[in-house]
Amino acid sequence: MKIKFGENLKALRADRNLRQEDLAKVLGTTQRRISYLETGKIQPDLETLWALAEYFDISVDELIGKSGY
Repeated sequence: MKIKFGENLKALRADRNLRQEDLAKVLGTTQRRISYLETGKIQPDLETLWALAEYFDISVDELIGKSGY
């Protein structure tokens, strides 16, 4: 199973008209880290997964692509 986390994160952000900088502020991180997460250069830790799932009001499974966003 291919994990689609980066693709899903980018789509969720775009659907809400958020810039990477906007999402970074919400998470208390940097725009560069959001970029790296979206491109797959780094993988999210559990705390980041939970924060993103909560912010976008979806499950972690949906976020990583297990049950389709």
